[in-house]
Amino acid sequence: MRDAEAVAAAVRSARPEVVYHLAALTSVGRSWSEPARTVADNDVIAVNLLEALRAHAPDARVVWVSSCEVYGEPAVLPVGEDARPAPANPYAVSKAAGEMLAEVYRSAYGLRIVRARPFSHSGPGQLPIFLLSSLARQAAEGRLDGVETLRIVTGNPDTRRDFTDVRDIVRGYRLLALAQAGEGEAFNVSSGVSVSAGDQVRLLARLLEPIVVEHVVDPSRVRAREVMDLRGDPSRIAALTGWKPQIPLAQTMADTVSWWERELAHGPR
Repeated sequence: MRDAEAVAAAVRSARPEVVYHLAALTSVGRSWSEPARTVADNDVIAVNLLEALRAHAPDARVVWVSSCEVYGEPAVLPVGEDARPAPANPYAVSKAAGEMLAEVYRSAYGLRIVRARPFSHSGPGQLPIFLLSSLARQAAEGRLDGVETLRIVTGNPDTRRDFTDVRDIVRGYRLLALAQAGEGEAFNVSSGVSVSAGDQVRLLARLLEPIVVEHVVDPSRVRAREVMDLRGDPSRIAALTGWKPQIPLAQTMADTVSWWERELAHGPR
């Protein structure tokens, strides 16, 4: 995706009717350790895709996947799409810039772009650099080892995020792609409810009974600057498409633990 000619060749070959743009470096934590790479890679990817679309698929419906991180620390919760972006980390800056580029190309060249702003989402298959998957992997390791007591390690236990199952999130993307309106607009893909890292550990403890869970906060995982609560108002996407989350957080957590158990049972740990 960083190779403009390769992106152009792929789009020219596929001649897509619908494009879902999710390609990016996506870790907030890693964006602090690699800020230049995060901003540079994400925005050159955005430009390469926009140029390829302009030249080879100008009529494609494009679901441009941004991030709730563009909001920073909202003044009002749940935050709506009309709130002024105030990114609070390098990843968020890269996604806000990508949105601006997409809007420039939409208005200048007539590209059919609708912007999605997903909030936190998890599920089977997610890398453990993200919180829920990290918790689920730790739980799976404990189960496989047959422990009676399990130490679950997190960063700040009080940060709150709006979690939705990834299977619900991609259903929202599909509905945005099929909608006959919304070009030039942004849409929160969210539940409207936030849970803390501590809440997730307590949920995990209930799922793991009779294993006793001890929650340990690792100071090295506490970020220097943290948005403490972030949840989105999903009423705009609901009005356009009828979308709403269907999979509860407990099922997401249970399914992710089970997935990790299968992965770890057949691979290196």
